[in-house]
Amino acid sequence: MTDTKTEDRIEDRLSFQAEVTKLLDIVVHSLYSDRRIFLRELISNASDACDKLRYEALTTPALREGAEDFRITLRLDKDAGTIEIADNGIGMNRAELIDNLGTIARSGTEEFVKHLKDADKQGEARLIGQFGVGFYSSFMVAEQVQVFTRRAGETQGWHWESDGGGAFSIGEAEVTAPGTRIVLHLREDAKEFLEDWRLKSTVKTYSDHIEIPVVLLGKDDEGKDTEETLNEASALWTRPRSEITEEQYTEFYHHVSHAFDTPWHTVHFKAEGAIEYTGLLFVPSQKPFDLFQPERKTHIKLYVNRVFITDDAPEVLPSYLRFVRGIVDSSDLPLNVSREMLQNNPVLRKIQGGLVKRLLGDLKKRAENADEYATFWETFGAVLKEGIYEDFERRSDILELTRFRSSTTDGWVSLADYVSRMKTGQEEIYYITGDDAETLKRSPQLEGFRAKGVEVLLLTDPVDEFWINAVPDYQGKALKSAASSAAGLDAVADPESKDETPEETAPTDQIEALAKALQETLGDAVKEVRSSTRLKESPVCLVSEDGGMSLHLERMLKQAGQDMGHKPGRIMEINPSHPLIKGMAAKVASGGGDLSDLGMLLLDQALIVEGEAPADPVAFARRLSTVMTGAV
Repeated sequence: MTDTKTEDRIEDRLSFQAEVTKLLDIVVHSLYSDRRIFLRELISNASDACDKLRYEALTTPALREGAEDFRITLRLDKDAGTIEIADNGIGMNRAELIDNLGTIARSGTEEFVKHLKDADKQGEARLIGQFGVGFYSSFMVAEQVQVFTRRAGETQGWHWESDGGGAFSIGEAEVTAPGTRIVLHLREDAKEFLEDWRLKSTVKTYSDHIEIPVVLLGKDDEGKDTEETLNEASALWTRPRSEITEEQYTEFYHHVSHAFDTPWHTVHFKAEGAIEYTGLLFVPSQKPFDLFQPERKTHIKLYVNRVFITDDAPEVLPSYLRFVRGIVDSSDLPLNVSREMLQNNPVLRKIQGGLVKRLLGDLKKRAENADEYATFWETFGAVLKEGIYEDFERRSDILELTRFRSSTTDGWVSLADYVSRMKTGQEEIYYITGDDAETLKRSPQLEGFRAKGVEVLLLTDPVDEFWINAVPDYQGKALKSAASSAAGLDAVADPESKDETPEETAPTDQIEALAKALQETLGDAVKEVRSSTRLKESPVCLVSEDGGMSLHLERMLKQAGQDMGHKPGRIMEINPSHPLIKGMAAKVASGGGDLSDLGMLLLDQALIVEGEAPADPVAFARRLSTVMTGAV
């Protein structure tokens, strides 16, 4: 670090955090497809700063002195080639400048929450700048960026400056009032933004929904100061739906989520009655980056009479709807509501019930268009299914919205579709869990089902292992694992195969003797060896005990490093009509040679089909070589 002097200011020269240096070029050139986005991002940040000050001033009114009316101002200087964006919000001190502008993906908003946690006010204020990359879009149009700022409640101002390279300078500055002023020195190819019409159209397109006025400052022909408000400057959710365009909805979605996709669905409504509130919610078309983070946080902004309170209130929406973005504004909550009050507030619980009912109802309507709904389901189905075991009250509604891959048809099917196609004599809904639908379709465990044309649902999301046990039946039909030892397939009628000649099988006594010999060979590796009626092509397969842990769940837990304490029972089923099994059975009956190598190879084969490695790969290779040598 070295000291430099610029315009009589002593400044520190600091290096960007390593991640900034590595990623800044990506942010500037790849993250944003339209350079106009820089203005949206800076205006959104300014709006956040005003919201922060408005919130802190609820408990410390003196912070808002001189900022009775919040506003964001823009100023063009064609001679100097600069654009200024200024706000009278919370401002920053030296440490915040370094943390917020010297570190990528770390915003002042996020640090603001940490401060509240330290003050035992966890979750009371979190805003939209959680990604911390919007500021860097400035360098798409600017060859140099200057920031002048002073934090509310402090007297010292600061100056930050960088050309977007590997370093920035920071030092003391004379700043007359709290807030932040950003000066962009435009590149030659970005001078178009110095034109009034260009700036006005950009603000109208991307920031018209901002509640805080965005004002263009200038001078008239006589040199007098002029002001022109460029945006509607009213909360978008308070306007009638008929007055809001799809483009405005989309830009508001971008504002509240800092996403760049187009929302798949928009919900805008006002609930009236005992409890009044307005909801403006969006279902994205792409997965948010934090969708599967362990915290499973929802991202709905809560307002009280248009004053921002928090976006970290899990009581607003359940976690299985955490992909939804938007705002809820209620007049029935106190303006100074605390985090603890939110957690136990009956009004908020009723609001949540209303929001969930509205969202699930809208999804049901959208599900009538199978192709459109498939897009949603492929993106968020795995998350929505969490509600099946978390939300008992709405379980049946979520089940109706749930879609599955099937062993007998392409595309997505519902449980209602499945029940309508059940075979004569079939009393259960069959499913199988695994990692990949195409692999499951070819599973030996489904050979008997394929032969009888019985449909099996293919469950490939990790959450499927958990919700399935919370649903005993659907329309009176029990859900049954096709990979269990008691699948009940024999009771299903098979009219298409009545005239077919039954496959020749080994004598029952020989199969029983072979099963006993294999059991002795395999020992504790399997709980039982027995004859199978499900197998048609494969010699063996592994199944789980009826009602026991599935083989897929066992594998998931093992991959997660979780010790199950005991090994779940695995049952090896053998196919009495397969040539290999018939040959082995005959050999056992005649008192033939040692079958231990063949027995272990059968187990290893069954494990491989299940997606697991042989217990002893070296021994597996040796046995395989021995058998192949005997064959040639």
